[in-house]
Amino acid sequence: MSLLKTIDANPSHAPRESSPLPERLISGNPSFKTWAQDVARADTVHTGVWEATPGETRSIKGETFEFCHILSGLVELTPDGGEPVVYKAGDSFVMKPGFVGVWKTIETVRKIYVTVA
Repeated sequence: MSLLKTIDANPSHAPRESSPLPERLISGNPSFKTWAQDVARADTVHTGVWEATPGETRSIKGETFEFCHILSGLVELTPDGGEPVVYKAGDSFVMKPGFVGVWKTIETVRKIYVTVA
């Protein structure tokens, strides 16, 4: 097993499709696609590509750390009690454990993610 993993930004395998939990949906009818590409450290580190169509949801990270790199699209994140921040293709950011706020997908977004739980 290699200790080097290339993340395919345009994976050819079928994604896992999902939708937001009803209690987290704020507006719209967003749908999600996840192309999981790697799992490590006893299932605590996940890496892959995620895509969402427009809509607004509550983002609650709990104890999870998430790094995101936006490949395409446009999102606005608003931390509870904070100001909105817009991210577009080429931007990278981290949502630290304890983050709670609104994830608003303005244009269908695709990102590379790394989560650590």
